Amino acid sequence: MQPIVLSVSILLVLTLFYFALFRPWQLRWGATDDEIRCSMPGDDIVGKPSFNATRTVSIKAPAENIYPWIVQMGVGRAGWYSYDLLDNLGRPSAEVILPAHQTIQVGDVVPMSPDGKQGMWVKDFKDNEWMLWWDKKGDSTWAWGIYSEGEVYCRLVTRVRVKYRWLSPAILFNLLIEFFDIWMMIKCMKGIKRRAETLSLAKQVAGYNAF
Repeated sequence: MQPIVLSVSILLVLTLFYFALFRPWQLRWGATDDEIRCSMPGDDIVGKPSFNATRTVSIKAPAENIYPWIVQMGVGRAGWYSYDLLDNLGRPSAEVILPAHQTIQVGDVVPMSPDGKQGMWVKDFKDNEWMLWWDKKGDSTWAWGIYSEGEVYCRLVTRVRVKYRWLSPAILFNLLIEFFDIWMMIKCMKGIKRRAETLSLAKQVAGYNAF
């Protein structure tokens, strides 16, 4: 087989694998059909998104032990609970709640750059229920929702919606999201899960010891 024919064949196989198997999986990692269909804050901002991903994880903790970890996220803050060498300047993500980063307002930046000036911005939020970030243009949103399941568990749902502008320099960042966002999000969400469950257990132990 000619090298060019072999290369084209491999590319076609990889493309088929990505769009038929990998992309559908990564756009709904951990999410149920109902969670995919459920509306979330910000769904009306990005019309006909090129990338629309809903990811979910179950956490054995109440919402008040989950929400603070989301509030303090960002470079130079608590980090992203993910691959710190890549997305937090090599600094370890926080393992505790940071009081200095628990006050947040609409319009605040959620920093993603070393200088702390670039990233997403807080569009709106409701304490212990949900938070919405956006790019101030209407091309990208990132929503977080916390939904109680009985008295013990919560479902943490995150949804990223992006409209690709193929002639914009931002397309380079968008393509990074397309191919690599899932790996960051899996580690991030599992990181929040571990931290929230550890916090809940610590509070329970403290409560028992108080008696």
